[in-house]
Amino acid sequence: MKEKNSKLRTGVIGFGYLGFHHTRIYSGLDDIDFVGIVDISEERREKAKNNFQVPVFSSIEVLLKEGVDIVSVVTPTSTHAEVTIPFLEAGVHVLVEKPISTTIEEGKRMVEAAKKNGCILQVGHVERFNGAVRALFNLIGNTRFIECHRLSPFPGRGTDVSVVHDLMIHDIDIILSLTRSSVESMDAVGVAVFSDSEDIANVRLRFQSGCVANLTASRVSMDRMRKIRIFSDREYVSTDYSSQSLLVYRKKEGTIPPNGNPMEFIEITPIQISNEEPLLAEIKAFVSAVRNGTSPEVSGEDGLRALELSCQIIEQIRSNK
Repeated sequence: MKEKNSKLRTGVIGFGYLGFHHTRIYSGLDDIDFVGIVDISEERREKAKNNFQVPVFSSIEVLLKEGVDIVSVVTPTSTHAEVTIPFLEAGVHVLVEKPISTTIEEGKRMVEAAKKNGCILQVGHVERFNGAVRALFNLIGNTRFIECHRLSPFPGRGTDVSVVHDLMIHDIDIILSLTRSSVESMDAVGVAVFSDSEDIANVRLRFQSGCVANLTASRVSMDRMRKIRIFSDREYVSTDYSSQSLLVYRKKEGTIPPNGNPMEFIEITPIQISNEEPLLAEIKAFVSAVRNGTSPEVSGEDGLRALELSCQIIEQIRSNK
């Protein structure tokens, strides 16, 4: 646990799209002493130096010698384990972007390294910090059916992994947190369009609790959609991640007359939510966990569970071909 009045020495590993935004946010926090950025690309190091006027390094070993308390690992998924574990072994707390790793074995080694060295390992499932999602967790009781759509045009990044690991894993993490139940069965299908792996995927999950979830993810859609709809015994909740909006649909009390319109007996309630930038909320939560010695909101174990289920989905997709 870091002393309350001392600044946390911080670094960012990887200066791509997300690395830029991690750096932007850390640079704006008063209790952060930004030590530098690591990237293997000279071009990206130069860009980082020009954008933020901070030291840049070509290897994590140099940053470790400079001394850091916390780092964000924002490198390609395939490198997460090899980058993260040396920091954890050095006693540095790590926020690693999702998915936690490419393989379950790597994810387990990362979680074990964090435990062994008494470090916080937080996984960047940023949708957990979306104001609409946070409000959602406080509303839903007995979840019966969940429908998720996460669609976007081809991004040109993150395509080193399946769309299940790239996009769907956000919703997998949220659903696992909502249901807190084991998967009983699944039916999955996927198609590769522009990548070597799946660019479109759909899965239907049945949980031991009786809840059923239908998830669709695509990175070859003409339009963007990031929505989750949740049905319980008494209500239906519609969440739009992009607009951070939340609507609750409930049946009004009373009996519907024989000639009445049932739709007139539905009450729609918009829920007031926080519109704080999700990545800012995520990083602030990470910093707070380090300062207070508390468990992160999205732990390494959470990230590993989401990875394990996503790997099972991909395995079924590919076994059906």
